[in-house]
Amino acid sequence: MSSSPKKPVPPEDPLRPHTFDGISEYDKRLPNWWLLTFYGTIVFSIVYWFYYAQSGMPKTDQQKLDEHMASVQAAKLAAIATLDDASLWQMSRNTTFVEAGKETFLTNCASCHLASLRGKDESPTAIGPNLADTKWIHGGRPLDLNKVINEGVLEKGMPAWGPILGQKRVSEAIAFILSHHKEGEAIEVVAN
Repeated sequence: MSSSPKKPVPPEDPLRPHTFDGISEYDKRLPNWWLLTFYGTIVFSIVYWFYYAQSGMPKTDQQKLDEHMASVQAAKLAAIATLDDASLWQMSRNTTFVEAGKETFLTNCASCHLASLRGKDESPTAIGPNLADTKWIHGGRPLDLNKVINEGVLEKGMPAWGPILGQKRVSEAIAFILSHHKEGEAIEVVAN
C-alpha cells in the first residue's frame, strides 16, 4: 500500500496573551464576510441618517398625512351635488383641487386669460379679462363665475365650457381662479 501524501497542517493560531479562569483565546482574524457586513451596516446607517434626518428631501409623515387628507377632502368636495359659494371657496383652499384646476386652466383657459390669469392687463394681444384682480365683469360671487364658465358669454368670445369640461373640471378651474383671491375681499363689479 502506498501512503497518500499528507496535507500540510496549518500552523496553530497564536494565543492571546491574557487568560481568564484558565481559558485562553485564539488570536484569529474575523472572516471577510463578517467584516463586509459590519462595515456595510455602518455605511448604510450613516447614509440613512443623512437622507432621513438631515437632508430634508423625503416627505415627513405630517406632509404625507396632509396630502392624503387633502385628497380625501377633494373627493368629498367633488361629490357635492349642488354648488354654493361656500363650497367653491372651500375647494379653492384644497391643494388637490387647486392643482387639478391649474392643469385644466392651463390647458383650456390660458390661451385667452394667460397662465398668469392677468389677461388683457398683462398683454394687449390677450382676449380674456384679468381674473386675478378684484374687478369682475359678470358678478362678484363664485357662483357667478361658475355660471359664466358653464354658459359662456358668446358676445365677448367666451364659449360655454360646461358641456365640454363637465362640472367637476369646471369646479376645479374655479378653485384655481379663486385660490388667487381671498374670501370676503371687496369685489368691484364693472361693466365691460
